Amino acid sequence: MTLAAIGAGPLQGQAPKRLVQLQEVSVTGKRPLTDVGTTKTNLDTLTLRETVVNSMADVLSQNTPIFIKSYGRGSLATASFRGTSPSHTQVLWNGLKLNSPTLGMVDFSMIPSFFIDRGSLYHGASSVGVSGGGLGGAVALDTKPTQGLDGIKLNFIQGISSFNTYDEFLRVQYGSPKFQSSTRFYYANAKNDFPYVNFNKRNEDGTYPTERNKNGSYRDLHLLQELYWQGRNNNKYGFTGWFLDSRRGVPMLNVNYREEDQSKNQQDETTVRLVGTWDRYNDLWKLSAKAGYSYSNMLYTYKGENGTEELVEMIHSLSRIHTGYAQFSADWYLSPKWMFKANASVNLNAVNSYDKYDKTGYDKQRAEASLFATAKYRPAKGLSFAADLRAESYGQHLTPLIPAFFAEYVLWPQAGLVVKASVARNFRYPSLNDLYFLPGGNDSLRCERGFTYDGGIETGFEAGRFTFRGEATVYNSKIKDWILWLPTAKGYWTPSNVKQVHSYGFELRGRLSVDLGRQWGIRFDGNWAKTRSINQGEPQSWADQSIGKQLVYIPEYSSSVTGRLSWKRFTLLYKYNHYSERYTTSSNDSGRLGVLKPYYMNDASLEKVFISRAGELSLKFSVYNLFNEKYVSVLSRPMPGRNYGFFLSITPHWKTRKTAPGSGSDSLTGTVSSR
Repeated sequence: MTLAAIGAGPLQGQAPKRLVQLQEVSVTGKRPLTDVGTTKTNLDTLTLRETVVNSMADVLSQNTPIFIKSYGRGSLATASFRGTSPSHTQVLWNGLKLNSPTLGMVDFSMIPSFFIDRGSLYHGASSVGVSGGGLGGAVALDTKPTQGLDGIKLNFIQGISSFNTYDEFLRVQYGSPKFQSSTRFYYANAKNDFPYVNFNKRNEDGTYPTERNKNGSYRDLHLLQELYWQGRNNNKYGFTGWFLDSRRGVPMLNVNYREEDQSKNQQDETTVRLVGTWDRYNDLWKLSAKAGYSYSNMLYTYKGENGTEELVEMIHSLSRIHTGYAQFSADWYLSPKWMFKANASVNLNAVNSYDKYDKTGYDKQRAEASLFATAKYRPAKGLSFAADLRAESYGQHLTPLIPAFFAEYVLWPQAGLVVKASVARNFRYPSLNDLYFLPGGNDSLRCERGFTYDGGIETGFEAGRFTFRGEATVYNSKIKDWILWLPTAKGYWTPSNVKQVHSYGFELRGRLSVDLGRQWGIRFDGNWAKTRSINQGEPQSWADQSIGKQLVYIPEYSSSVTGRLSWKRFTLLYKYNHYSERYTTSSNDSGRLGVLKPYYMNDASLEKVFISRAGELSLKFSVYNLFNEKYVSVLSRPMPGRNYGFFLSITPHWKTRKTAPGSGSDSLTGTVSSR
């Protein structure tokens, strides 16, 4: 194949000085045993580093089949993986579980993509190897050392965008063959008062008024510190610490007739996450240990008029969450045909949730443990099998065993054509809010349980100037005892195991890169998914019309396309994202408020990198919502029209000595062979 930077375009702070055409060579290799039969999507560095303002919510919605349910710019963003609920997607950062012990879900708008070096999505049955409870799938996010860094490296990015939005990113790195340090700082501040046409109100002349987003300002601060060092005898040590401090207004609904100074909703969050790691490895085995701790202080307040001219605080809901984490794992490559892996982990959660005025809440502790083992076997060339087994406990309860089986066969090696299949049984236990929230918690809830079947085909090949990789997957999943919160006659909501959900669909993923010559390159990445998620439970009343209907806020069709055209140090980027209509009622009412219109989003940007002896300078101009689409992601939550962003990136050149990535046993990035 021809080794060249095809269609990638310059990265901020990483643009090549020249394109070198190397002699054509043949590269052959075996598929690694580590991913036998799995359905997995990897997010490369180019995708994660496209814009400093991107959160993982943006990355996932624009580059994967996952549906992101966004409550607006700078607001909550949750994931629906294969038509499941946000709590059915398990999320880990450096092995530490990010899912809230209280709600069971993750707000992806709070994860800056610039803080992530590697991201992987495990679809359906494949998630068993990462975590239990991923009835839809799992997302694994990691930070890692920079390969070949020896000396000091600095990168600063300043962003100025519409609606008084300012973003600053700073990264300072130091590296030597034995030690590496990285400090990342990110600060975002926005008034977020964008104008929008309010189609839920009418003027006296019958026209729709133009209003501004009220109470939507936000301020996010993130600090990430990483330390890695290489010890003797192939021992590696690492430490990562992530500090988050956020203050966000909760935007007013577009059906709210109050003025902005008549009420105020605000959410404050302070979170600290710490993870320490140890690895020891050689060509045949690897031992790893991790220990972590996280603390979150989350405060929601509501102020409103109470017969006076001043706002009076009416809600003051505070949650303090402590989580301790530990894991030990071992990988053993017995031979090119056999691989074994086992790990044990435990999470200790302590939650104190309390409302100052309602005098309601709870104070609970719970231990969650998991044991996992897998065996992977290649009996013949091109044929591989794998079996996973996981056991979990929560408090005094044990979940049934969670097994998963995988198989794959290389049907046509020259075209990289592989067929694969998998099946898994999975369980998700209730969150602490499900069990103990006052009023309404239900401590008799059963685990949600389901079976998932996957089958797929993938291919990857190079032909002259073309490089292509694609994958098609069909899946079928049935989930029983789905937990749903429902209103009661006593005036509050309570969770019950009421739904039986049948989720099935089809996923397509592809990437095409073309070397056009003369330093021109083009690359296309695309995703398409059809998702049916049908409620097949028993009617809850004679008037229940939800049986046989698509679940609320799950689009049947979704797609995304990213195109990059690069020439020398210019990069033109285009992004397209589409969701079909989404129902807002369980009966799939097609009335004006019962269904949200299809969502079409188009973004474009142009970047130019300048290189001199002093360093690298990147200028980037972006246009979001290129065609000024009028849309909402969640009912009555306003979204902005066309808006703009300008970004300046500076990377000074320091006098450093570059070392070969992964060279020698003392390399910080050395790993055990995947065979």
